[in-house]
Amino acid sequence: MPPTDGTGTPPDPRDAPARYVFKLTFRLRPSTPDLAADPDAFETTLYRSADPPGEDGWLFFRDNCWRGNLADEAHFRRLATEALDVDVEAASFRELQTTESYLEALKTAIAADLDLFNADSVTEVLSKYLGSSIRVESPE
Repeated sequence: MPPTDGTGTPPDPRDAPARYVFKLTFRLRPSTPDLAADPDAFETTLYRSADPPGEDGWLFFRDNCWRGNLADEAHFRRLATEALDVDVEAASFRELQTTESYLEALKTAIAADLDLFNADSVTEVLSKYLGSSIRVESPE
C-alpha cells in the first residue's frame, strides 16, 4: 500500500523532494466495435516519486535507466499500461527533478557503495544511469 499524507490520500509525486519524469503516449481502444475515440492517441507526463536514498526503491534509476534513457522501454511500457489501465505505446525517460538536498543525499548513498554500480565515482554513476537528465530545482 502506498504511503499517505495522513488523510489517507497518497502524496502527489510532483510534490516530492525528487521525482522521475517520463513522457508517455497512450491509445484508447474501446472494447466494443461501435465506439471510436478521436483523437485516440494522447501524450502525457508521468511522475514517479524518487524514494529516499538508501531506502527500498531508491535504486530505481539504476534498475530502469541507462545513459539518460529507459534501459528497457518495452518493460516500462508494460508496467505503465498495467498501472494506468491504458495501452501505453511509447515511453521515454525525461529527467530526475530534484532538490539540492535530495541530490546530495543521493550522492552520499551512491558513494557509500560504489560496487552496487560497478563504478569508480559518484559522477560516473550519475552519468552512466541518468546522463545529463538531472534538473535541480531551487526552493520556493
